[in-house]
Amino acid sequence: MNNSNNKQTTPAWATGILSAIVWGGGQWLNRQYLKGLVFFLIGAGSLTAELTTGHYNDMSAGFRLRDNGGFFLKGLWGLVTLGTQPRKMGMSGLTPGDHSIVLMANGIIALFVILILVFFYVWNIRDAVMARRRMNESGIHQSSLQDMKQLWESMYAYIVLSPAALLTLFICILPIVFGVLIAFTDYSRSNTPPTKLVHWVGFDNFVTVTQVFSWMHTFLNVLLWTFVWAILATITTYFFGFFQAVLLNNSDVKLKKLWRSIYILPWAVPAMISALVFKSMFNGQFGPISQFLLDTGLTDERIYWFTDPNHTYLARILALLINLWLGFPYFMALIGGTLTTVSDSYYEAARMDGATSSQTFWKITFPIVYKATAPLLMLSFVSNFNNFGVIYFLTEGGPANPDYNFAGNTDLLITWLYKLTLDNRLYNMGAVMSIIVFLIVASFSLINLRKSKSLEEI
Repeated sequence: MNNSNNKQTTPAWATGILSAIVWGGGQWLNRQYLKGLVFFLIGAGSLTAELTTGHYNDMSAGFRLRDNGGFFLKGLWGLVTLGTQPRKMGMSGLTPGDHSIVLMANGIIALFVILILVFFYVWNIRDAVMARRRMNESGIHQSSLQDMKQLWESMYAYIVLSPAALLTLFICILPIVFGVLIAFTDYSRSNTPPTKLVHWVGFDNFVTVTQVFSWMHTFLNVLLWTFVWAILATITTYFFGFFQAVLLNNSDVKLKKLWRSIYILPWAVPAMISALVFKSMFNGQFGPISQFLLDTGLTDERIYWFTDPNHTYLARILALLINLWLGFPYFMALIGGTLTTVSDSYYEAARMDGATSSQTFWKITFPIVYKATAPLLMLSFVSNFNNFGVIYFLTEGGPANPDYNFAGNTDLLITWLYKLTLDNRLYNMGAVMSIIVFLIVASFSLINLRKSKSLEEI
């Protein structure tokens, strides 16, 4: 630090205005040349990117964002308009034109980059003002390196976390924003780029889901079954895993490691493989289960477990049982580990008080284990709410239901969303469903986690 011989008379706001006009200008006025150069390069780089990616050298017909704009301006134009000129199939292939979905994606990226630049722009102004204010108050000039070292020490955690935050912005947040925006367009199989343009339609897709009977009927029934599935799948796997863990924790059980190894196998095998094996075993036409029941005289005809539209609950119950087989080892292992942390003094005191085994379990074991595993129980509910693999690979949503729009009797919201999007190319309706699923899962999880105070224990 250098003591300034002369009292600094430049007001702080002047450096801010200079940095607002020229990136890094205020820092140069503060004689913090390195910081000024960094901010200047950021500003100049963004301007260069816009100029080099646009067509600013050919504006004989006037400036038009579509034809002359660069990465930033044309990106924002594309995001707002989604294009104005569809491509057409000609003798030599597709003619030049706009692709609405590409324009939307580029627009979102441009918007994100602009937001980052706005952050640096504000930082550039604020840094110049704060640095000048410190100089005026103390009369001490602080160099760029001293300022940067101070920034590194005070903001170390944020600086280290920044690269991951940037990756999250472009890898996680960007697709989410893209999916949300699709819900407000008419992007579907009847309106697919590049030969057609996609248009913004506001809340029309949400209105269709809520006001058109076939969509509302399908949505409510699929939503109801999704909740029933998530609740039953979570409860059955949790308590059966709990039961197995308590049994294996019993001192009378020998070869505990062997039993644990056997019971963990269903979880160790990929769920998709297990689902496909069960699907083959319960195949109504060729499956060995139906053949065995027929051969032994237990049934008079083959049972179409997953496809019989007259016995839809058969497929649902079987899906829950298979999910139980796949899911209980996780809770068995989790709760088994938790049980080893419960102090024997609790059980000793209970025995001295004459407590029964049932009272010991409900008054000591269950509360302790539940408190430790409640956060994962809630996460398991969310996972089952979106349990795509078991339902899709086991039943593919069947049995078919002619009263539903593109959904079967065992379809969850997530599998229905998949069918809408990939099988039927109703991207706009699929996006609406994804938003609804997100809102339901997020709200339910937040309410339950707060109610159970589980997050406070993490």
